[in-house]
Amino acid sequence: MLSPKRIKFRKQQKGRTRGIASRGNRIAFGDYGLQALEPGWITNRQIEAARVAMTRFLKRGGKIWIRIFPDKPVTRKPAETRMGKGKGNLEGWVAVVRPGRVMFELEGIPHDQALVAMRLASAKLPVKTRFLSRAAGGLS
Repeated sequence: MLSPKRIKFRKQQKGRTRGIASRGNRIAFGDYGLQALEPGWITNRQIEAARVAMTRFLKRGGKIWIRIFPDKPVTRKPAETRMGKGKGNLEGWVAVVRPGRVMFELEGIPHDQALVAMRLASAKLPVKTRFLSRAAGGLS
């Protein structure tokens, strides 16, 4: 599963997910893309589940690009713990996604297959998405 090799600080603040994606909002590598329509955190497990769903459907045909990386640490305090006593321990890694961000790209397969593969991947993600096609000027 995806996670950073090294980080400067072990724990990070939550932050806000306001605004729209100013970077990574266009198809850059493949012919088809999956774009986020709402903000959210996507865990490394969800990214992996989406990748596996696409790869299995395509039977290792075509090429997949993952355009997001889980570089934000998320902490959680143990169950039934009183407030205070510091920040909780690191529980996992998330990628911060804003509306407009292209998360996955595909190449080397027909349009109808790409649509089904992206729909399978979308079902594994906690944000609403839309299918993009380079042939349709970025939208489809």
